[in-house]
Amino acid sequence: MIKFFKSVVHEMKLVTWPTPKQNRRDTITVIVTSILFAVYLGALDWVFTSLIQMVM
Repeated sequence: MIKFFKSVVHEMKLVTWPTPKQNRRDTITVIVTSILFAVYLGALDWVFTSLIQMVM
């Protein structure tokens, strides 16, 4: 078990962590992409709901 944790600590030292600037950029990218998908899916929902109401 101790060998496992030593291995984990060693591997964590090899990780290249993102800079704050990269973190901000990636976070903004995720938020903007999520908003765009939400708007797109909301528009599709509205269109299909309208079409179904016209048919019925």
